[in-house]
Amino acid sequence: MAQEDLNAGLLMFIAYRAMEKRVLDAVAEAGFTDITLAQARVFQRIGPEGTRLGDLAEQAQVTKQTTGFLVDQLERAGYVERAPDPADARARLVRIAGRGRAAGLVAAAAVAEVEAEWAAHLGGRRMAQLRDALSALREITDPYRPGQ
Repeated sequence: MAQEDLNAGLLMFIAYRAMEKRVLDAVAEAGFTDITLAQARVFQRIGPEGTRLGDLAEQAQVTKQTTGFLVDQLERAGYVERAPDPADARARLVRIAGRGRAAGLVAAAAVAEVEAEWAAHLGGRRMAQLRDALSALREITDPYRPGQ
């Protein structure tokens, strides 16, 4: 199949998967060898103040049971912690713990490295256009973006 035959969604997915692999490889190389792809996909959706388990499940598009299982694993490994939700005493938030913050710094550095490589390949102007276009698409594709 020629590249021009691939739809835009698949092209974005291919680039995303390449970045995702680089990030997970960097995290593992930094000594965080016990985090799986499934765990990372849930972990990356945890907001700065914490996120409820049900919201994580919805955003990750997996069942609440699966999300609970993954969060249990992340909690045992020290990546996340559960805490009371100040907005609802009956609810609990999943928050990033110390080990998770450390792994997150490694992941952020890997993302920056990949984006720098993409910018070098595309050129600054095309990279800026790509980011602008993807940000505009987020307005109509991301129900979890801030402000929604």
